[in-house]
Amino acid sequence: MTNHFKLLKPIKLLISLVLLSFILGMIPASPDEGMYPLSEIDKIDLQKAGLKIDPKEVYNPNGVSLVDALVSLGGCTGSFISDKGLIITNHHCAFGAITRASTVENNYLENGFHAKTLTAEIPSQGGICRITESYQDVSDIILGAIQNVTDPVERTKVVAQKIKELSDAAANEKESIVADVSEMFAGKTYVLFKYRVIRDVRLVYAPPQSIGNFGGETDNWVWPRHTGDFSLMRAYVAPDGKAATYSKDNVPFKPKKFLKINPNGVEEGDFVFQLGYPGRTFRHRPSHYMKYQQDYLLPYISDLNQYAIETMQELSAGSKELTLAFANRIKGLANTMKNYQGKIKGLKKINLVAQKQEEERQLQLFINSEPALKAKYGNLLEEIRIVFEKVNQNAQADLWLRQINNFSPTLALATFVLDYTAEIQKPDAERIPAFQEKNIKQSLAQLESAKQNYNADFEETMLMRMLMDANGFKESSRILAVDEILEGNGVNPEEAFQSFISSNIISSKIRDKEYFNSLLTKKPEEIAALQDPLFIFTKKIRMQNQVSDKENQKNEGKLNKLYGDLVDVKILWKKTNLPARFAARRAGQAGFIPDANSTLRLTYGYIKGYNPADAVYMEPFTSIEGVIEKSATGGDDFVVPDKLRTVYDKKDFGKYISKKTGKLPVAMLYNMDTTGGNSGSPVLDAYGNLVGVNFDRAYEATINDFAWNESYSRSIGVDIRY
Repeated sequence: MTNHFKLLKPIKLLISLVLLSFILGMIPASPDEGMYPLSEIDKIDLQKAGLKIDPKEVYNPNGVSLVDALVSLGGCTGSFISDKGLIITNHHCAFGAITRASTVENNYLENGFHAKTLTAEIPSQGGICRITESYQDVSDIILGAIQNVTDPVERTKVVAQKIKELSDAAANEKESIVADVSEMFAGKTYVLFKYRVIRDVRLVYAPPQSIGNFGGETDNWVWPRHTGDFSLMRAYVAPDGKAATYSKDNVPFKPKKFLKINPNGVEEGDFVFQLGYPGRTFRHRPSHYMKYQQDYLLPYISDLNQYAIETMQELSAGSKELTLAFANRIKGLANTMKNYQGKIKGLKKINLVAQKQEEERQLQLFINSEPALKAKYGNLLEEIRIVFEKVNQNAQADLWLRQINNFSPTLALATFVLDYTAEIQKPDAERIPAFQEKNIKQSLAQLESAKQNYNADFEETMLMRMLMDANGFKESSRILAVDEILEGNGVNPEEAFQSFISSNIISSKIRDKEYFNSLLTKKPEEIAALQDPLFIFTKKIRMQNQVSDKENQKNEGKLNKLYGDLVDVKILWKKTNLPARFAARRAGQAGFIPDANSTLRLTYGYIKGYNPADAVYMEPFTSIEGVIEKSATGGDDFVVPDKLRTVYDKKDFGKYISKKTGKLPVAMLYNMDTTGGNSGSPVLDAYGNLVGVNFDRAYEATINDFAWNESYSRSIGVDIRY
């Protein structure tokens, strides 16, 4: 009996281990942090992670692959879903095109739009898309050019000039090719990307705002989400296949690759991946950068945006015309505001500044442990601290100077005149790009577009806010032009500012097209001779901005080199402090994937919920039941179209219900690594089929730009079945 029992124990243990390994095998692994550039995709074992196709079908530098279906849509991503140039992206990415096409009589924003024929598709004014054609590492060329340059400002200029030279040389307007050099690791690596550009993009389909923006700002950056955030566009080219602006003779573009749709979708635990053009992340930056964000940039911009939104909402109350005119601006500002508020909360919640400071303390100990390292990197962290001390001294003024023209169209016009009349005197090649002959028409068109929805009350209110802000800045961040308004003025600041704005900015003739055009024919000295208080004020702001820009260039030049050294020594440190079997992998992959920079990237993960707080679990799918439940609150953000309610009442969901839940999925959650710019990115299943469109992150994941963690970093997509 005893011997039999002894024999059973190892057998039971063996069975338990087999069962445990089977169960563990069913639990999705955690993905590595990283938005992988094209050059790094082959370093990931995607098939081990769950990919069911050959990785060459995802990216093949010598053939056609899924990346050829991707397009960049000016801050968003889209993907081809037909051989006739049809593009799926987010509703919020097409929002500008929808609002520009809308009128009070034909309000496509409110009612939706569906072009039933090609001829009914609406041109997106100024809309373009770009397709990545190739890439080339040009680090040696750029680093070689600055090898002997020690002055930080000169270093920044040489890098910028070399980037321009390489980009211009690689561009081929005749073949519709544009080029950009992107910095991958600050001060270390640079890659030249060639893009095929398409200049005729048209609106094909947009759901009514009550679907495409369901939940509005109430639900923005929040899970659970019930937003049908998608729209359809189409790319057009000239009959010969070249890029051309809108023409009735243009034809739909034929992409090399388009995505196939999986109408069955995915379920919890399934492997998924994304391709897209994420904007910017800053995960390799030091603690001082994080503190600058937390103390200066994020709070100032979010507070200013909130004030602007509230102002527009008050001004447009009861006016359909103003509501439509302000809609696109409010959406953009609100998106940034809530994102920044989430970042502030996230930075403080995980105490990222302190985390970085501790990391840097450990790094300094590592540097000091070896004489060779100490000789090369001993003062590195202190040098970074000194640069940020200078950055912080001027932070308030610098942020104000960068924002003032965004909220004052009149000052923006005056600045344009001053810049234009100065730049036009130079040879074309020496001008700022915006004022070169090849770009001037586009620059003027953008300026004209910005004037279309001018509102004097909004400008006056925002200028008052910003002048009062400036009056409260610390001594090292004074705005001289603002201080001079108060010099010798007996009245209080508010009255002085109000009088100045009313008399010199709101009443200016510069917004008159004929007068504005006449100003562009003058020389700088002729503008000065006008003695117009608007130009005097603008010139003072412009001069301080130029000084601030020069100081920024100096700081950026120093930091560019210091950040490169920081990456180098961190790689050495990570290799030393990790077990050998992990060191190479971490140093080459997740630990040091370049920060996102609007170039094409891949990220992968799993459909997965999370715990945002104690005793709270968020499931990874929402359903149409949630749409109806939210509509019962009666809030303006939760209006449901009658057609959708009818479909719900009849339970007429066709084949699109989830086989697992029996419900129609609306949105889904996954642990992929995304940021701004991934809006509109296709969510692809293990076979490379389209199962959703990425549109947001959970509130806790707004901090992704600075730090990513599998436990709280969740992104949100609209389910293709919805």
